[in-house]
Amino acid sequence: MTGKADPEKPAGKTVRPANKRGVARLAAVQALYQMDVGGAPLTSVVSEFTAFRLGKEIDGAQYREADEQWFKQILAGVVEDQKFLDPYIHTALAEDWPLKRIDSLLRAILRSGSYELLRRKDVPAKVIISEYIDVTKAFFDDDEPGLVNGVLDRLAHELRSGELEEKKTDGAS
Repeated sequence: MTGKADPEKPAGKTVRPANKRGVARLAAVQALYQMDVGGAPLTSVVSEFTAFRLGKEIDGAQYREADEQWFKQILAGVVEDQKFLDPYIHTALAEDWPLKRIDSLLRAILRSGSYELLRRKDVPAKVIISEYIDVTKAFFDDDEPGLVNGVLDRLAHELRSGELEEKKTDGAS
């Protein structure tokens, strides 16, 4: 998983148009990547994205409007919960692929999705997983969307077993 993606320029293919929360998720992943690679602090990255990226035109491309509060909540939540999230993600990965070996952009996607599964119980797990698969597809062509699906699905079963069991019994009648 070396990843050939450029987080500044998502690939031209779009699975489906993103809603404001979807755009916020994409931007949060880009911001987390920027923080990880460049070592920028949370406050300056949030300021940069809200002032110059979310809903703005950059190099002739118009960025869609994002749910700014959702964006900020994901970033702050991932930063606050990272020491808790990373061990969960690590255990959901294959033994020969520890989290530290995963591409920085993919780590940002997994951390964001894990944060939402853990803290945003108001959003169904299936929605979170689907949204982060779409975010992954914006950057990667190969096996990465499947990896994100598998890891987030495992985490959803662990973090939200009650929700997933409820859905199974509802559909069984």
